[in-house]
Amino acid sequence: MSEDDEDQSPASDLRSQRPCSPNKSRNCISSSQTFPDHVLENVLENVLQFLDSRCDRNAASLVCKLWWKVEGLTRSEVFIGNCYALSPARLTQRFKRVRSLLLKGKPRFADFNLMPADWGANFAPWVSTMAKAYPWLEKVDLKRMFVTDDDLALLAESFPGFKELILVCCEGFGTSGIAVVANKCRKLKVLDLIESDVTDDEVDWVSCFPEDVTCLESLAFDCVEAPINFKALEALVGRSPLLRKLRLNRFVSLEEVHRLLLLGAPQLTSLGTGSFSRGDQSQQEPPDYAAAFRSCKSVVCLSGFRELMPEYLPAILPVCANLTSLNFSYANISPDMFKPIIHNCHKLQIFWALDSICDEGLQAVAATCKELRELRIFPFDPREDTEGPVSELGLQAISEGCRKLESLLYFCQHMTNAALIAMSHNCPELTVFRLCIMGRLRPDHVTGKAMDEGFGAIVKNCKKLTRLAVSGLLTDQAFRYMGEYGKLIRTLSVAFAGDSDMALRHVLEGCPRLQKLEIRDSPFGDVALRSGMHRYYNMRFVWMSACRLTMGCCKDVARAMPNLVVEVIGSDDDDVNRDYVETLYMYRSLDGPRKDAPQFVTIL
Repeated sequence: MSEDDEDQSPASDLRSQRPCSPNKSRNCISSSQTFPDHVLENVLENVLQFLDSRCDRNAASLVCKLWWKVEGLTRSEVFIGNCYALSPARLTQRFKRVRSLLLKGKPRFADFNLMPADWGANFAPWVSTMAKAYPWLEKVDLKRMFVTDDDLALLAESFPGFKELILVCCEGFGTSGIAVVANKCRKLKVLDLIESDVTDDEVDWVSCFPEDVTCLESLAFDCVEAPINFKALEALVGRSPLLRKLRLNRFVSLEEVHRLLLLGAPQLTSLGTGSFSRGDQSQQEPPDYAAAFRSCKSVVCLSGFRELMPEYLPAILPVCANLTSLNFSYANISPDMFKPIIHNCHKLQIFWALDSICDEGLQAVAATCKELRELRIFPFDPREDTEGPVSELGLQAISEGCRKLESLLYFCQHMTNAALIAMSHNCPELTVFRLCIMGRLRPDHVTGKAMDEGFGAIVKNCKKLTRLAVSGLLTDQAFRYMGEYGKLIRTLSVAFAGDSDMALRHVLEGCPRLQKLEIRDSPFGDVALRSGMHRYYNMRFVWMSACRLTMGCCKDVARAMPNLVVEVIGSDDDDVNRDYVETLYMYRSLDGPRKDAPQFVTIL
């Protein structure tokens, strides 16, 4: 959804067009032939219903007042990137026929414990408003929102045709709320709980699904830290013939996965394996796990592997040849365990793993996975003072072997400019590049120089780059490169980088498409903040924590930009440094400051 719906171009008066000259009669309609507005509305409705892209719809709504009105009547899917950018009432006034809502709450830095848990982003006002306006609602997709059991109960009771619930990185609810959704949403197709904090209410929520044949196509609960009723799950899978995705939590043992695969394997395309360890050790002979996986002829996405027992990992070999996505991000796997698996994954396009696979494992990926599009390497031990098992050697191997790579997230302890320069030449299709050097202010560990030239090569040679995260020792020169070459960058994340305010000024003046700016622990102060005042209305948000901002400067920005919400997030013991701003969060809003700010948030 466009958050600037009020900023429309002047409406065109289609009934007061001047008569056309004879030489233009083939290209326009004379005033006597002007159609009534309701006819034009019907024509537009039939045309706009074929527009699926949010960008195309936003552009169409800016043509004139009539197009703005009809676009609002025909949009069935709405995306809101910041739940405080507008009120629920404005949503229902602007869009009358919404069937699907994707709503985001807290900014991404909340994932790193940089934001207090009770900051806000409550789903309650949204679900209560939509319950009255959209009884036909079918889908809700929330990210970093605070959702209560009461919210889920209201959702389940208010939308009789509800089909899809996706909760990503959400909190505030428990298995009681999930049980209500399972019980009352009789047409439910998707129930995906992804990296959410789900309270264990000791409720058997799996048994709450309808007792007859279900509509379930996707069920993901790998983040639920509570035992489940396996017999109920087994019965549910058995009466869900349309089930395509099933992601289990760590309380489901390998024996139970084996039983589920034999029961529902033919139609599954995505499987999260649960613990991948034996639950019942009393059996002398374990089941033939490989045979169960061999029956999964349709599986192309494989994840899970929590509490992995290495001796059973070869059981997945029968499905490796067809895999396009493999997620080992919860599995502490050595290179020797990993290489026999990856050598069979020639079709792989998405791969996530812990750095325990080492540079040796990444070299195996580079030798095998020529179709790889996305790679994420997470740290097994995130401490700064450890000797990381992956380095520039693994990154350079990937750049040489996986030339179709489009997205990279790479955690490591040290890096070189040479490896980044090589990647910029070998992988020009990169749109996402996130390098996280966990040690602070670390230079090129071979030359001892700043990492400026490496990141400069990335922004210069990867011309499709839209998302960039930088780390390591960086001077203002690196930010000058970003401003000069990063013309498509929409999201920039900065940590422990830069020399002065000039660094941020390079970015704010040189990156015209910048939407999201995240900065922590960097030497940027008032001059840097003021340098972007011409840009903030066109950005989704700016986050700055542990920088050098003063309260006076933040107040000046708030005064000069009344349609920008300027939040100062502090702590109760902030009296000593009352002029120092601990965290600044700025975002545009059509409805002004929010009404639910906690005491530690000051809205200027």
